Amino acid sequence: MFIHLGENTVILKKNIVGIFDLDNSSKSEHTRNYLKKGEEDFKVTSIGEEIPKSFVVAVDDLGERIYLSQISSLTLSKRDVFSP
Repeated sequence: MFIHLGENTVILKKNIVGIFDLDNSSKSEHTRNYLKKGEEDFKVTSIGEEIPKSFVVAVDDLGERIYLSQISSLTLSKRDVFSP
């Protein structure tokens, strides 16, 4: 089962660790440091050109990934998963 994160990006639902609101969670210094470290380690993928509203943390065989999405965390969490 997959979940669409925006643009042409889909990931396996079972790989999602969490879906977070960027505005609320980035108020924390810990979250800002986490995202900064992710960027430094090339683990962050920005989906699209618009300002992101949420970030999704996923883990797979290749390790941890952070996806910045223009779709709100509430909308992403409500999305139905689909099979190809």
